[in-house]
Amino acid sequence: MELINNLLLGFQTTLTLTNLAYAFFGCVLGTLIGVLPGLGPVATIAMLLPSVYALDATPALIMLAGIYYGSQYGGSTTAILINVPGESASVVTAIDGYQMARQGRAGAALAAAGLGSFFAGSVATLVLAAFAPPLTEMAFKFGPAEYFSLMVLGLIGAVVLASGSLIKAVAMIVLGLLIGQINTDVISGVPRFSFDIPELSDGINFVVIAMGVFGFGEIIANLGQPPEHREVFTKDVKGLWPTKQDFKEAAPAVLRGTALGSLLGVLPGGGALLSSFAAYTLEKKLSKTPEKFGKGAIQGVAGPESANNAGAQTSFIPMLTLGIPPNAVMALMVGAMTIKGIQPGPQVMTSNPDLFWGLITSMWIGNLMLVILNLPLIGIWIKLLTLPYRFLFPAILLFCCIGLYTLNNNNFDVYLAVLFGVIGYVFYKLGCEPAPLLLGFILGPMMEENLRRALLLSRGDWSTFMTRPLSAGLLLAALALVVIVMLPGISRKRQEAFQDAD
Repeated sequence: MELINNLLLGFQTTLTLTNLAYAFFGCVLGTLIGVLPGLGPVATIAMLLPSVYALDATPALIMLAGIYYGSQYGGSTTAILINVPGESASVVTAIDGYQMARQGRAGAALAAAGLGSFFAGSVATLVLAAFAPPLTEMAFKFGPAEYFSLMVLGLIGAVVLASGSLIKAVAMIVLGLLIGQINTDVISGVPRFSFDIPELSDGINFVVIAMGVFGFGEIIANLGQPPEHREVFTKDVKGLWPTKQDFKEAAPAVLRGTALGSLLGVLPGGGALLSSFAAYTLEKKLSKTPEKFGKGAIQGVAGPESANNAGAQTSFIPMLTLGIPPNAVMALMVGAMTIKGIQPGPQVMTSNPDLFWGLITSMWIGNLMLVILNLPLIGIWIKLLTLPYRFLFPAILLFCCIGLYTLNNNNFDVYLAVLFGVIGYVFYKLGCEPAPLLLGFILGPMMEENLRRALLLSRGDWSTFMTRPLSAGLLLAALALVVIVMLPGISRKRQEAFQDAD
């Protein structure tokens, strides 16, 4: 009964003309920055923070939240259409979504992503409303040792992501981990592997690698083909809506992705990203036809998209209930609350109930706005596919370069992306999957930080990873996954399933 009263208070707050207008503006802007490669929610929210001074706290936070989950919708659009993940969580969507677009099924892929995102966002908001306190307690049980073990499991799961050779997949993860080491040391504060280049002292931006390896690499690969094979997409787009069979295959993936994302989104350190990779791995494991993954399986779009949207919504739980930001966007939201004189933490629920519940109910309304906004736009995005490649690739390059330059207003990022484009083309020629490299790159610094924290807390005792039950369980699961993949029978079946991909 108390939950219903709280939600009624929330809807009463959200359904004012001002708050609805800011929710709509946030959703539209979020979709737009998700669609434009290179412009992420972190940069946009950072640019809009000064405007928070002029707004009341509730509309300001409703708008910033709309930008965040709106960008999750938009990020899938570029991933599916031009193989450029707008967001780190959209890396997995690009694997099968782009292949569906090439087969003339871009409409079905975009609709599956949009509907899956809407369902997951709605359910995750309910989870946020009902289970914020117990889910927060679960997140408390994760210390540095548990996070390290979870990330080890995530990296080993990424091997399953890669079609083809296991050795290539492991090599890509290791390369990603090594590139992730180019930064300033967390503990000593000394730049490392930067070769005295000032721009490298803060590390390489995710967008630079994603655009280089996926976007530029794909363009170089296409330009290297004869003109008759150069078109990225087939001209015959088979319809804007998923078929009955598509719905049948996608529905269980959406349910599993929603459940997984709702749980993993609570964890600090990229819950939306981890949940999208975990959802893809799970779908591939449960599928009766794993050989279809990487070649246009709709489950490979619906599952991860649902997971990353559910993760984006539940990542508000530690921020609202504990004042602990689980990712960069939530850190900016904490900043916005501080600007308005609100101390993030458990007291927000009692001292500002209209803000707390208004923000939660605005997510339901925002998700509804997004699905109404995005589904009619599918036809417009599909029209882009009919453009001849000679017009399409300069436009993609232009948007990528604008996005890259706006990251730090620096040409260096553009040059670095071109270098990664060449590397991406080499990967294409060698038959290497770039997705594990990106996961290794993103998780590498987080793994190292948690490893060092765990060892500092245990005074250098490595057994801490096995004496803590949750950490030990995650490491044993990772070991089991390695053993299963290495079994001769499984290895042989895997090679048969991916023989076309090699």
